Amino acid sequence: MSLFDDEHMQEIGQAVERWERTTLGDALKRQPERRPEFITTSSTPVKRLYTPLDVADLDYGRDLGLPGEYPYTRGVHSTMYRGKLWTMRMFSGFGTAEETNERYKYLLAHGNMGLSVAFDMPTLYGYDTDAPEALGEFGKCGVAISSLADMEVLFDGIPMGDVSTSMTINSPAAVLWAMYIVAAEKQGADRRHLRGTIQNDILKEYIAQKEFLFPPQPSMRLVTDTVEFGMKELPQWNTISISGYHIREAGSTAVQELAFTLADGFAYVEAALARGLAVDDFAPRLSFFFNAHNDLFEEVAKFRAARRIWARVLREKYHAQDPRSWLLRTHAQTAGVSLTAQQPENNVARVTLQALAAVLGGTQSLHTNSMDEALALPSAKAVTVALRTQQIIAHESGVANTIDPLAGSFFVEHLTDQMEEQANDYFRRIEALGGVLPAIEAGFFQSEIAEAAYRYQMEIDTRERIIVGVNDYVVDESMAIPILAMDPAGYERQVGRLQRLRAERNHAAVHKALAALADCARGRDNLMPPIIAAVEVYATLGEICDVLREVFGVYHEPVFF
Repeated sequence: MSLFDDEHMQEIGQAVERWERTTLGDALKRQPERRPEFITTSSTPVKRLYTPLDVADLDYGRDLGLPGEYPYTRGVHSTMYRGKLWTMRMFSGFGTAEETNERYKYLLAHGNMGLSVAFDMPTLYGYDTDAPEALGEFGKCGVAISSLADMEVLFDGIPMGDVSTSMTINSPAAVLWAMYIVAAEKQGADRRHLRGTIQNDILKEYIAQKEFLFPPQPSMRLVTDTVEFGMKELPQWNTISISGYHIREAGSTAVQELAFTLADGFAYVEAALARGLAVDDFAPRLSFFFNAHNDLFEEVAKFRAARRIWARVLREKYHAQDPRSWLLRTHAQTAGVSLTAQQPENNVARVTLQALAAVLGGTQSLHTNSMDEALALPSAKAVTVALRTQQIIAHESGVANTIDPLAGSFFVEHLTDQMEEQANDYFRRIEALGGVLPAIEAGFFQSEIAEAAYRYQMEIDTRERIIVGVNDYVVDESMAIPILAMDPAGYERQVGRLQRLRAERNHAAVHKALAALADCARGRDNLMPPIIAAVEVYATLGEICDVLREVFGVYHEPVFF
């Protein structure tokens, strides 16, 4: 179903040639263009004009199709936002569980549709709050969760059986998920009805974010254990959120984010298949997490290309039969790396454009960053402005009234095709290296991202790329926005609860549970049941992770640069 026949293409080509000689040529003589070359955020050159000649090979049925139908370029649902708006999440967590619990209740009262938990650095690295390694990092980038007792406080008064919760946790994801499951069951919820996501994407940790604990192979075992356990026990839970967000935050281009994220996704599929799982039993619960950056059209094309690639590979390479396995369902978050400490109010405009790009790209869930996040964890006022940004886009902009409104744009369709082609080239290069894990060990992803980040910074330094308030339109002004302050007594309260827990729990039960976990780790059985058993008797995060560190070892990244 080609959109244009040869005769019309020839006519368009002749018209473009005439326009370049006459109308355009005369205009350029009067007023040259502002710069010799225009580029996207990813430094991809942008042509002056796009016409049907740039999408001459576009086949409507093969490349676009209809919403809710293969290859899902135009969206994973047949009505998209006309039927149901995207889930509006606000990523939140700071200080103690009590403080974050108050913020969650505030967000839910102001129209938040789902919770998204940010954990502090010690938690992300599998340490208890009072561990020597955790000194000075309590509660600064998220909430401190050291035990089931903290998780119970975090969700006190929040019906865990009714809310959808996303948890940004990776290397110790299985342990925090176990704490969530047990806390929900203690509230009376049925684990089969729990809804949410654990990020649990260890591959992108080795590639970009670096919050890894164990070597790659045992880490992949843990991830596959959660996939298998979730498939059997928590059928409504997304056990991996395959994350390009952090790859982009590390400095990648949009194409690198797209290609490296999907390559990770394919690696998880292959690990589950090697476990003996059937693709249609686990693939429908895989989800994605992409960045939404400043270049609106490039971002829209990225989301559309991602859906098309995933659908084609799952159906054609992995032979998935269930259409749900072909669906790339994604959460998006606006680009933290784009926020500036200078003139922080400008970030409201940046976040608005980024959120609009995610919506026009067809995301299922969205988090908008707050204007003050380049300075500190967001204040309540800044969070409210960020949430209201989503609500205004949803209810006042009109972009949610029709499906895939930019489809058919010669520019957007060309970018979508170009991104798919460039992503496929990356897949071939990764496969030539032996796959994702060998490519990580060779430093391939790391060097590609580093080169892109360096190029982007050089464009800023040479003012080839303008960042408003940073390298142009600069003003000398004092900071005028309020900064979030944590409870100064929070650390002592957190450590006190942890010490009381250790003193009052059943020590024999904890010792037995940790010994059983160690035995399981040395074998090949699924680790989720013994982790849950250890959580139930109030073994701490640090104690559980120390057992796994002892058995699996600790990963130290090779030096590549």
